Amino acid sequence: MESHCRDELKGPVLHIVVVGFHHKKGCQVEFSYPPLMPAEGHDSPLLPEEWRYLPFLALPDGAHNFQEDTVFFHLPPLSEDRKCVYGVSCYRQIEAKALKVRQADVTRETVQKSVCVLSRVPLYGLLQAKLQLITHAYFEEKDFSQISILKELYDHMNGSLRGSALEGSQVYLGLSPRDLILHFGHKILILFKLILLEKKVLFYVSPVNRLVGALMTVLSLFPGMIEHGLVDSSHYRPRSSASEDATLVESVSGAEAFVSVSATDIPAAAAAAEGDERLLKPPSRGSPESSESDWETLDPGVLEEAPKEAVEGKEAEPAPADAFDPEAGTPITVQPQPAGAQGGVVQGLVSGLEEDQYGLPLPIFTKGYLCLPYMALQQHHLLSDVTVRGFVAGATNILFRQQRHLSDAVVEVEEAGVHIQDPELRKAVSLTTADLRFADYLVKHVTENRDDVFLDGTGWEGGDEWIRAQFTLYLHSLLSSALQQDNERLLADYGVPFVAAWKITHNHRVWFSNKHPAMAAITPGHPFQGQYSVADVKLRLSHSVQNSERGKKIGHAMMTTSRSMVQTGKAVGQSVGGALTSAKSAMSSWFSTLTPPPAAVTAAEPAAARSIPESRSHRDMRSMTERDEMK
Repeated sequence: MESHCRDELKGPVLHIVVVGFHHKKGCQVEFSYPPLMPAEGHDSPLLPEEWRYLPFLALPDGAHNFQEDTVFFHLPPLSEDRKCVYGVSCYRQIEAKALKVRQADVTRETVQKSVCVLSRVPLYGLLQAKLQLITHAYFEEKDFSQISILKELYDHMNGSLRGSALEGSQVYLGLSPRDLILHFGHKILILFKLILLEKKVLFYVSPVNRLVGALMTVLSLFPGMIEHGLVDSSHYRPRSSASEDATLVESVSGAEAFVSVSATDIPAAAAAAEGDERLLKPPSRGSPESSESDWETLDPGVLEEAPKEAVEGKEAEPAPADAFDPEAGTPITVQPQPAGAQGGVVQGLVSGLEEDQYGLPLPIFTKGYLCLPYMALQQHHLLSDVTVRGFVAGATNILFRQQRHLSDAVVEVEEAGVHIQDPELRKAVSLTTADLRFADYLVKHVTENRDDVFLDGTGWEGGDEWIRAQFTLYLHSLLSSALQQDNERLLADYGVPFVAAWKITHNHRVWFSNKHPAMAAITPGHPFQGQYSVADVKLRLSHSVQNSERGKKIGHAMMTTSRSMVQTGKAVGQSVGGALTSAKSAMSSWFSTLTPPPAAVTAAEPAAARSIPESRSHRDMRSMTERDEMK
């Protein structure tokens, strides 16, 4: 307790660390201030056992392919502090011949180093902005023995960040939901649902800064998650040194592999993963066709939701109290919140997190569910660790992408793809008609404002804060619906399979076991519930064509057929060609109605727009829907 108090007085930054790549030893710590090991000097490469992966996180795999880059990562807590440690690292490389002082162990043409901040607060973007400037200045010295600038950075950060509240725009600096929606479109809501279900979600892309940015931006859509929901997100045990001889790190030959390694270099890791497949791969239920990574089909049955009557009386069985608790036999007890809980952030009596009056953030990243914005190759074993019940993790090495059976979903950030093997899970996270209206509402407003030079993301319609407010409304409405008696009809708009899967998750059980009086003010029901219309049919077809393998094939076949018809028309003569051209135009016109541009009005106004000021575009959209319903 005394050491914890002393750390609080020092400020939120725990250490400034320099990690370098040694031509014989691989990645290693070269400098730390204060020393990582109190009994050692600031130039000691020794590390606490819990942080043995630090060098590989701070200097990411394949870093030599980029002149500079930035990575966010999480470290396990040390024994005296049970909270996650947040790392931000700025990597650069410089030609060895440019150094003013070249040390004897510099034997390569380039020198690669990373300057890292280890912090007790998740101010990723703010730390990155400060760290990039210092890293640049450190490299400009061209003499890495000049460490005074790093000590000054430690003092400056602790002085400027001491007492910083984890609220406001500084928490979300550099995390842009607008950019994410422009890239992922409707799939952003699928990612949101996957994490609510506490699935094993792996993000994949390179360079690493793009990876961690996308992953953390998705998490920023969950109310309070960045600020208070990640404190238990890195509670894992590193492999012991004695047991690591047969693992993938030692199966790599040569120190060069510590920086860049491909799956073909690691037979041991692949073999180990195959051996764990039976433990981790979910049972496959469904037809052989269901292995396709499509979200919808063009079967007419998907154009409408299942009859509301079908969900009545089908309450999911609650999971045993110890279903996801490593400490089996400890049931979750119901404890009411204190009367003053509605005033602001309180300590959750069940979750242990700092909650707001609505019980948020949800306790997703607790009890063995990890958040690793960047996962080093040396951490590969965590994918199959029996103590890890799930994760949201990011990777740049192809080995992770190739072994998809170790994850429930692989998110290909570059192509905005979400690949799920289990057909039951695909069904659970598929978007209902109400979900599609919500997603289309977001896409429409973000697209309309994409060129607004005055859009600063702090409250404008279509801006970053506005987007987060919509997801807060979505989650509030879901939780409020779950509290209602005879709520099957209300919850059906979120998807019957989704709700059944969500009710047995750890976060639902913990949240539901506590009292949250402020929820009484939230109107239950999906924000975009309502009668179906012609616009919904078009929206459903558009989503199917754009986001399913089968739909893409049909769309491609239609366009190919149209081109063939035009070519045939030219060959058989003007009159016939004219008729075929007209047919082609008709087909193209019909096809365009199924794939409207994002800015097109394709969904009804939310039923819960009660909390959103009505604009002219809202009124126009509602009028269109009313006309469709009257017809």
